[in-house]
Amino acid sequence: MSTTLSGIGRRWDGVVDRYNALPKPARLGLVILFAAFVYLLPLLRPPILTTNNIDFGGVMFSVAAFALVAVGLNIVIGYAGLLDLGYVGFYAVGAYTTGVLTTYHWHWPFFLALPLAIAVTMVTGVILGAPTLRVRGDYLAIVTLGFGEIIRITVKNVEWVGASAGIKDISHPNTIGAAPNPPFDRGGMFDVPRLQWDGIIPSLDRDHPTAVLAFGAVDAIPYYWVILTALILVLVGDRLVKSSRVGRAWEATREDEDAAELMGVPTFKYKLMAFALGAAIGGLSGAFYASGQGGYISPDSFPLLLSMLFVAAVIVGGSGNRWGAIVGGALVAYLPERFREFADYRLLFFGLALSVLAIWRPEGLLPPRRSRRAKAVEAEIEALEEGALEGSTHA
Repeated sequence: MSTTLSGIGRRWDGVVDRYNALPKPARLGLVILFAAFVYLLPLLRPPILTTNNIDFGGVMFSVAAFALVAVGLNIVIGYAGLLDLGYVGFYAVGAYTTGVLTTYHWHWPFFLALPLAIAVTMVTGVILGAPTLRVRGDYLAIVTLGFGEIIRITVKNVEWVGASAGIKDISHPNTIGAAPNPPFDRGGMFDVPRLQWDGIIPSLDRDHPTAVLAFGAVDAIPYYWVILTALILVLVGDRLVKSSRVGRAWEATREDEDAAELMGVPTFKYKLMAFALGAAIGGLSGAFYASGQGGYISPDSFPLLLSMLFVAAVIVGGSGNRWGAIVGGALVAYLPERFREFADYRLLFFGLALSVLAIWRPEGLLPPRRSRRAKAVEAEIEALEEGALEGSTHA
């Protein structure tokens, strides 16, 4: 089992090395092809991946939302080394800010409310981080855990944000193109047919097309396209930040905070920056969740279990690796829905899978290359020391 999981990381390294060795036009072409495949996935509906007991477009929206959250939390846990167990609080702040601005008290368009929801969540991260980031390790985890519960209990008891009833009929993003004209006209720019599979033989399903950029309660695929675009933009920003001076400061802080302080790195400043950026991305995902297909949020939408799943996504994928975070987020969101036919037992199997992974592959499916190299060096040193000890014993 351990050998099989380790092989995943080696094969991923091989894929990355072969990709980097290609000419720039070839790399660009592969990126475009892969992006097109991911965008079209809910329309292609591959027989093995498609969920038959629940709308596949809605599942793909959840997958993209979890991947976006995992990328944000990876900044906090993977880059800066801060254990945040209350990340669902930022997710809830983004969702409630969107609900209040677009529906409950005002009627802003979604894309006008979205930047303010991100800003409010970022400020919330700064307010939480300023007094609490001076503690470390388990103490920080306890503080953030309390923050997530404080947010949930607050929105449950404050009538201004809907209290226990929550906020319903939250405005969707504005439809681009023709407005819908029920019951038959879906609106949008144009219709795209889906694929229907008879075994391994595909055919076009023209009876249930998707209206491009028409947002409503009927079809979740346009929401998936929008949040996937947001995820791509966040990945570009994540790559730029990680390779900058800020990313190097996060890495130094994660490896040894005291040594980083002695070398002149203002660790508190960079930890607060990581907390704020992670919170902003969590708020972004929460905003899309609030204005999604259902258009309803309540305090019960943000349980503590959700925070644990967010952390599990980062750990499963590989803390510190943005692609690992995406894989972890996708698996955490997809697997319970894929095996929905097991009903109550699906979460049991999911928990067992997490336990097996934690035992046999504690660094995750796709840990950063530096982690794998460090582990390989440690194993080599250990082997050399054992060889030296055996040699001295024989002598």
